[in-house]
Amino acid sequence: MDLFADVKALVLEGIGRMVAEGALPEGLDLGAVTVEPPRDAAHGEMATNAAMVLARPARQKPRDIAERLAEILVEAPDIATTEVAGPGFLNIRLAPARWFGVIPAVLAAGRDFGRSSMGAGTRVNVEFVSANPTGPMHVGHTRGAVFGDALAGLLAFAGHDVTREYYINDGGAQVDVLARSAYERYREANGLEPKIAEGLYPGDYLIPVGEALKAKYGTSLIDQPEEVWLADVRSFATGMMMEMIRDDLAFLGVKMDHFFSEKALYGSGRIEEALGALEARDLVYTGVLEPPKGKTPEDWEPRPQTLFRSTAYGDDVDRPLKKSDGSWTYFAPDIAYHYDKVSRGFDMLIDVLGADHGGYVKRMKAAVAALSENRVPLDIKLCQLVKLWKGGEPFKMSKRAGTFVTLRDVVEQVGPDVTRFVMLTRKNDAPLDFDFDKVLEQSKDNPVFYVQYAHARAFSIAGRAAEAGFTLSDAELAAVDLAPLGAPGEKRLMQKLAEWPRQVEVAAASHEPHRIAFYLYDLASEFHALQHQGKLDGNLRFIREDAPEVTRARLALVRATAVVISAGLGILGVTPMEEMR
Repeated sequence: MDLFADVKALVLEGIGRMVAEGALPEGLDLGAVTVEPPRDAAHGEMATNAAMVLARPARQKPRDIAERLAEILVEAPDIATTEVAGPGFLNIRLAPARWFGVIPAVLAAGRDFGRSSMGAGTRVNVEFVSANPTGPMHVGHTRGAVFGDALAGLLAFAGHDVTREYYINDGGAQVDVLARSAYERYREANGLEPKIAEGLYPGDYLIPVGEALKAKYGTSLIDQPEEVWLADVRSFATGMMMEMIRDDLAFLGVKMDHFFSEKALYGSGRIEEALGALEARDLVYTGVLEPPKGKTPEDWEPRPQTLFRSTAYGDDVDRPLKKSDGSWTYFAPDIAYHYDKVSRGFDMLIDVLGADHGGYVKRMKAAVAALSENRVPLDIKLCQLVKLWKGGEPFKMSKRAGTFVTLRDVVEQVGPDVTRFVMLTRKNDAPLDFDFDKVLEQSKDNPVFYVQYAHARAFSIAGRAAEAGFTLSDAELAAVDLAPLGAPGEKRLMQKLAEWPRQVEVAAASHEPHRIAFYLYDLASEFHALQHQGKLDGNLRFIREDAPEVTRARLALVRATAVVISAGLGILGVTPMEEMR
C-alpha cells in the first residue's frame, strides 16, 4: 500500500481526462509529475506539481490547469478537499478512512511493508570499502563501509538484485611496502632490531604478522636478499591483512558477497582484453597530452603515450593507459576490473570511494560508458571525511595503527549500532563530526538513541497493555476499529507511516540511504510527541482501561510504528532494541 502512489495515479487519470476534454494537448511528458508531502503541513496532506510542470509544454497558465485538475480530483471518493496555492501548486486532503487503511496494511505486511518492486530484479554491483590490504581499516573506511552496506540493503529492499563487492588493491607498489614492513617485524620476531625506515608501515598490527612468518619460515629468510623473500612475504602478509579486514567488517556487521583481487588481472590477459574492446571502437590511440593546467611540473615533457579517448564520453582530457617504462597506469587495471563487472551481466554499477578520489569520477564513468556502449550506468558516491571528537578534543591516533584511528577503535568505543546510524546522519558527500560523548547521550539530540528508544517504548507500551489485559496479535490489531483515532497527533503519526513506501523508493532512486535515517528520526519524533501528549492529557494516553476500543486502536497505531521503525533500522543494519538499558 502506497497512498502517495495511489493519489499520483488519480492525478494522472485526471490529466488524462483533461486531455480527452481538449483542456490539455496530447503527448505531454508526465515523468516529472510528483505527489509528495507539502513542505508546510498547514497547506494540506499531499501536494502535486502537475500544473507547474505541464504549463510550459501545454502553453497554459499553471493556475488554469490546477483549477480544472482540482475540480476533477475532488470527485474521487478518496479525496476530501483540493486547493490551488501560489502560482499553481495543488494541495490535497484525503478522506480520513484512507489514512486509517495504513495501519492494517503495515500490520499485515510486517517488516515487508514498504518493500518495493521498483528495482524489478535489476542486477546491481555495489563496490565499497576496497581498502588497501596494508593494515587495519581507518575511520574513513568505516563511513564508506556503513554507507555502502546501507545502500546495498536499501536497494535490495527496493527490489534490486544486489551484490556487495570488495576490490582488493593488491597489485600496486603499496603491497611491496607492506612486505618490507612485515619482513622487519619478522626480523624482530627472531630477536633482531627492526629497521622501520621512513615510508614503511610502523603500526604494531604487523607484529603478529612477523611472528606468524617466523612460525612458518623460522630463520630461513634472515639476511636473504629481497628477491628471495619478497613475493612470499607479500602474499603471506596480504592474506593476513585481508583476514583482519574481514574480521573488522564482521565486527561492524558488514558481510561481502564477493572479493575481487586486482593482482588477478595482471598477467592474465584481462587488461589487454578490456583495452582491446576499447581499441576495437577506436578509443585507444597514441598521442601527446597537453601540459597539466596551472604550474607545469619541472619534470614534465611532451611525449607520445597510449591514451584512452575518454573525452568522447564526457571527460575533460584523454587518459594515459601506459607509463613511460611501458607498464600499466593504475587506470588500466581499473578499466579491466569494471569491464569484468560489465561482463558479469550487472545492469548498474555503484562505486563508493573516499573524497580524495574526486578526480577519478569522470574518467571511470567514461570508461564504463565506452565498455558497455552506454548500456550500464556507473554511479560513484564519494564519502567525505569524518572528524572524531572526545571530551571536547580531537580523538587521537591509534598506537596499534601507527598513524590513524581504526574502525575497531571506533566500534569498540560505541558499538556497531551507534557507529552505523551516526555515520548515516549526514549525506555521504558532507563532512561528518563524530563526537564519542554526544553519540552515547540518552537525549533527543542523539538520533540513534531517539529512534531506538521509540522502538523500545512501543514494546514497553505493549507490555503494559498486556498487564492490563490487552493481549493482541498483529492480526487482531489489524482488524480493530480505528475510528477512535482522531487526535491531531495520531493523524500526524499515521501520515508519517504512510510516507514510508514513498521514502524507500525516493531514497533508493537517489542512492541516498541517509534519507532513511532522517525519516526514522522524524517518525520517532511524532511518536514521542504523541506519548508526551498523553502525559499532559489523560484522554490521550495509549492505554485507557476505561475505554477499551480507544486502547485497542491506539495499540494498533503503536505496533505499526514499531514495525516500520524495525524495517527502517533493518535496512541500515541497526538492531531495533526492545528495551533500553
